[in-house]
Amino acid sequence: MAEEAIKLGGKKKSMFIDRVKDLVPEGGNLNLCLTCGACSSGCPATGLEGMDPRKFLRMAALGMDEEITSTPWVWWCSMCTRCMYVCPMKINIPQLVFYARQSWPREERPKGIVGSCDMALRNDTCSAMGATEEDFQFVVEDVLEEYQEAQPEFAEMEAPVNKTGAEMFLNQNSREPVTEPDEMVPLWKILHLAGADWTYGTKGWAAENYCMFMADDENWEKIVRTKVKAVEDLGCKVWLNTE
Repeated sequence: MAEEAIKLGGKKKSMFIDRVKDLVPEGGNLNLCLTCGACSSGCPATGLEGMDPRKFLRMAALGMDEEITSTPWVWWCSMCTRCMYVCPMKINIPQLVFYARQSWPREERPKGIVGSCDMALRNDTCSAMGATEEDFQFVVEDVLEEYQEAQPEFAEMEAPVNKTGAEMFLNQNSREPVTEPDEMVPLWKILHLAGADWTYGTKGWAAENYCMFMADDENWEKIVRTKVKAVEDLGCKVWLNTE
């Protein structure tokens, strides 16, 4: 049985058509898009929910707002920007996905992302796992001591916390100290062997930002400002975010 073709209605005002045009770099012309598929070829979300970046962009260009703002595919996109990197026109498709996410009522957005965003806002660690300042510092010190004793070649290795004036402030995905603490050590070893001057902070140490993935501009900014303050309070020159 032949698949039913998508039917386009008459002329109607589209909230996305202008935004699509705004995402075309200066001198670009959306009408010249060859639907080459380069954007879809390297996309890890291609095929999920029957969607891909090329189809998503063309639906937006055709004014299919209802389909664009209702497809669950926008929540599968990792915002990795591979599609934009390979696009001959350099169209920022992830930004378009971000706009589509913002159109979803908050209560209809994925519960895992919403919950992680809300958890990160509860304290100054910014941890989506809810890890406290005390918990984080305890885990870091405990794991460091374990490896210093077990591996004599790294007996002098450090994993400083709240070191004032360090060159680099390191963020850490909060899943590691909570569920996989040993996964923090390889990076410590690299920094140790490189002679890097770095530190964690008990505040703003969590690298992830689910409020960004939820397309919540206000709380995305709040999370970032909390982290920036932590970096500035310790007087670090470089903010090294592992995400």
